[in-house]
Amino acid sequence: MRNYLKSVLLLIAAFISINAFCQSVTVSGNVKNSANKDVVPAVSVTIKGSKTGTFTDDKGNFRLTTSRQLPFTLIITSIGFEPQEVNVTNASDVIQINFKPASSLGTEIVVSASRVPERILESPVSIERLGAASIRNSPTPQYYDAIKSLKGVDVTSSGLIFSSITTHGFNGSGNPRFNQFVDGMDNQAPGLNFSVASIVGLTELDVDNMELLPGASSALYGSGGMNGTLLLTSKDPFKYQGLSIQVKQGVMHLSGGDGKSDPIKPSPYYDWTLRWAQKIGDKFAFKINAQYIQAKDWVANDTSNYTQTFGTGSSNHTLPGTRASDPNYNGVNVYGDETNANMQTVTNTILQTATQQFIAGYMQQTGGMTPTQAQINGFLSTNSQTAPFYNGKNAGIIPNQNVSRTGYPEYQIISNSTISFKLGGGLYYKLASNTEASLTGNWGTGNTVYTGSDRYSLKDFKMGQYKFEIKSDRWFIRAYTTQENAGSTFDATITTRLFNEAWKPSKTWFPEYIGAYVQAVSLGVPPGSAAAYQAARAFADQGRPMPGTAAFTQKFDSVASRPLSQGGGLLLDRSNLYHTEGQYNLTDVLKFAEVIVGASWRQYVLNSQGTIFADSNGRIHTNEYGAYLQISKRFFEILKLTASGRYDKNDNFDGKFTPRVSAVLTVAKDQNIRASYQNAYRFPSNQNQWINLNTGEGILIGGLPQFRSYYHFDTNPVFNATTFQPQTFGKFKPETVNSYELGYKGLFNKRLLIDLYGYYSQYQDFIGRVSVVQSTSGNPATINPMDPTSYQGYSVSTNSANKVSTYGWGLSVDYLLERNFAITLNVSSDMIHNPDSTFATYWNTPKYRFNIGLSNSGFGWQKRYGFNVQYRWQDSYYTEADFVQGSVNAFGTLDAQISYKCTGIRSLIKLGASNLLNHYYTSQFGNPAIGGLYYISFGYNIF
Repeated sequence: MRNYLKSVLLLIAAFISINAFCQSVTVSGNVKNSANKDVVPAVSVTIKGSKTGTFTDDKGNFRLTTSRQLPFTLIITSIGFEPQEVNVTNASDVIQINFKPASSLGTEIVVSASRVPERILESPVSIERLGAASIRNSPTPQYYDAIKSLKGVDVTSSGLIFSSITTHGFNGSGNPRFNQFVDGMDNQAPGLNFSVASIVGLTELDVDNMELLPGASSALYGSGGMNGTLLLTSKDPFKYQGLSIQVKQGVMHLSGGDGKSDPIKPSPYYDWTLRWAQKIGDKFAFKINAQYIQAKDWVANDTSNYTQTFGTGSSNHTLPGTRASDPNYNGVNVYGDETNANMQTVTNTILQTATQQFIAGYMQQTGGMTPTQAQINGFLSTNSQTAPFYNGKNAGIIPNQNVSRTGYPEYQIISNSTISFKLGGGLYYKLASNTEASLTGNWGTGNTVYTGSDRYSLKDFKMGQYKFEIKSDRWFIRAYTTQENAGSTFDATITTRLFNEAWKPSKTWFPEYIGAYVQAVSLGVPPGSAAAYQAARAFADQGRPMPGTAAFTQKFDSVASRPLSQGGGLLLDRSNLYHTEGQYNLTDVLKFAEVIVGASWRQYVLNSQGTIFADSNGRIHTNEYGAYLQISKRFFEILKLTASGRYDKNDNFDGKFTPRVSAVLTVAKDQNIRASYQNAYRFPSNQNQWINLNTGEGILIGGLPQFRSYYHFDTNPVFNATTFQPQTFGKFKPETVNSYELGYKGLFNKRLLIDLYGYYSQYQDFIGRVSVVQSTSGNPATINPMDPTSYQGYSVSTNSANKVSTYGWGLSVDYLLERNFAITLNVSSDMIHNPDSTFATYWNTPKYRFNIGLSNSGFGWQKRYGFNVQYRWQDSYYTEADFVQGSVNAFGTLDAQISYKCTGIRSLIKLGASNLLNHYYTSQFGNPAIGGLYYISFGYNIF
């Protein structure tokens, strides 16, 4: 009986399933551009009044199966086209849709401002967006560089593929105050705590859009969002399907090879990208991405003479002089010349050591008798090892002059062969019509150069990000990890100084230099002359390996491949990050307002084996926890109020609560005034907390109290390197900012978009660094600022006791002309008030900047031609950094491209250039001078 009932139930279930299947309706069709009859891919096709929908494929075709019975209405939508409704009465008909193009100006949907979709016009805070079409039409050779054209953005370029961005000030190479997320994953390198730009992340063909939130944003996105957040979103494989390929080839260094601003000869640029995405049935899709870039990178080649003082502050600056004219020359981008000594100090040390050895030997031979001064002088004046120093000193020809070792320019010690290889992909499965599970990953490796406390050769650097996520239209939960491997990365200064010691120790080189100087003067060369110093250097440099030789390569590589902790220059960073977070939109449950809640957990695992962090005895684990709540409510259809708050806790610091309150007032259709107050914060970065790096000129240490105990600041006090007053340290705290913004955004006649903002921010417990010195003898009275051997320098992370204020404004105008022509203009300004001149804020921001552009996405025959011309200018500013500091000149640069569409195969041919006029500029003092890059590209199936 039981088996019989079981069989009946199975038959009934099968009957119901068959009946349901028989009642389903399948409709299909094709979407074409009404203006040029091109097929339109990635168009949303949904049934009105339901969540059932699909997208057109790369041929403009769609197929939709539903249980809803005919007739029903299809809603056809896509950015850049007018929404369209189509009534369906017969499933057997193939629906042909002529999609009418329309302006997308001001109609974009953004998510980053409130973590929920909303029109960009109604965003409660300033926001900038670049869609796939804007990126495709950009003249920059890499998509990430298109951000430079946005309002209020500052970009610092350490190399061709390593750029750091910020808004509202405080820029630099590697910016811990700016967050960057790729498909919800924090794109920071776990050990460095700042984004690695586009080295690891999305390939160009897989970028759907980029959203930029200028200014404070940590109320929703957590620690680090002090000066902005960038969200990069990849293309959905259910929406964007097919095989796409882009080949880009170009040339760089057209003015190179002169050995001056650009020592590199003209060289090729390669950029090849592939994307393949496919939907299999209605539930499963996948995508695969790859991109390879190879070029000879821009080279930092500033040979300006620079002070030999450690740290930041007014005591560090450029000096007159060259290697030929200054014996103590220290080139900005010349390495190894940081090792120096005073000629008289070395002479006295040699004579004192020899005297002690003579006295000891004499007493041993004579049974304890002490030699007379005449006997000592006779030995010193006749012994071949001491005579030049004794006689030179007595003759008064050895000057009180500091002398530096001979260094090597950057292009001779760091390979500028930049390589970037990125792989990405994902598997996607629809658990329900509005619920999707995905497993994705982005992995990258490459060679480039980064500017931090020094210039670092990132060689064979690798980083991977891997994520599992389940998301619905109302909630998501995701978990991801970031795995970092510094590869063969080395510190340029430390490595080159140790290389000099390897081929000839300084204890040999400096005596040889002084002895040769004395001999040159005794032969008639004027004392103190350039000729005398050059003769001394030529003698001491005998045996110096020349770049490019086997001897140089073998010895340099042996130093560069040895870890810092073992007396080499290699950085062993294998740090990881683990993160889990979830969010739920409770609007359907609570009804009275739009409410979202979320929570997150993160763990950093630092593993540098003592080469960067204080982790010689094992890995360092740091946990962070956070939760947030946001409530939005619209009143009378003209006013939207939003309040949000977030609480975060780090293992090493007290918890932080950060609120945000905003209002959007609609004063007319498409005319909105916005106002907001935001509190943002950042926990001190892992480097701020745990760095323990001897750069050769000084030691960078973290701000945690255990470092000050380890280096005996309590028993051997330290003094401010600028004021030489005793330096004290308070409790190390998270940095906070209170930011106020007032803005306006308005769209006129769907052709003119105006966006205006002004802000004021006040930072408290500002995190920076202070340079201090400590006596090497243990007695502070022995510190001599002119004698580097009398003190040890430290750069210590700490909080400023003063409040630092910043303020600024920005204005952008976008105007659509007839026949697809468009004009863009934006101008912005940022300023700072810092009452503590001894405290390094790393402002690094020009007072004014502007961008102006003229473009057309389709004109001429069948609207196949396009172009984009962008001019960018920024004011001069002063770089303040741990590496070097100095002035950056104002500069302007012109980018341009012209393009042609092959509509039959949906392909694009583009001829373009960044820095078209090839006027070299530097974005930060000590960074490379950037010239023109000229390219031609062919993209298949990319629009």
